[in-house]
Amino acid sequence: MEQKNRILRITRTAVLIALLVVLQAALMPLNNSLITGSIVNLLLIISVMTCGLSSGLCVTAVSPVIARLFGIGPLWSLIPFIAAGNAALVVLWHFIGNRSIGGKKYKARLAALFTAAFAKFLVLYVGIVRIAIPVFLGLPEKQAAVISNMFSIPQLITALTGGTFAFFLIPRLKKAIGGEKG
Repeated sequence: MEQKNRILRITRTAVLIALLVVLQAALMPLNNSLITGSIVNLLLIISVMTCGLSSGLCVTAVSPVIARLFGIGPLWSLIPFIAAGNAALVVLWHFIGNRSIGGKKYKARLAALFTAAFAKFLVLYVGIVRIAIPVFLGLPEKQAAVISNMFSIPQLITALTGGTFAFFLIPRLKKAIGGEKG
């Protein structure tokens, strides 16, 4: 039974990564980071909430690399920071969103939504805007301003948007795959 569960988890993770690739490719012509970012965050949260922490972290690591390969993401040197922000989102959803608060799962997921979105924003803002750009990268002022803007409030908005959709989808997905009743 354990072998079957492991194979299912690996398969679901692969499907989520494939979905991530297809959606990022399909959304590329829109050139809208708010839509793409929200969908990526949704998939990150769905991966951790339906497949577990290891799957969520796997999708987290792959996501910025795929984005960069498609020309969506910024510099290669920022990928570790982006992965760290995604990891903050996934880890907090895992540890908060899988609990109950006052016997209610939706309260824990609501707490995860806001806590994880803010944590992702904070990790990206401090890591990229306050450390990577001024200390390590030495970018021209205009390029630094564009990248700084990308990794500030828009990250909070996309994490909240993706999380909101996840908040409503997770119970239905878990019920559909047999991981949660009602």
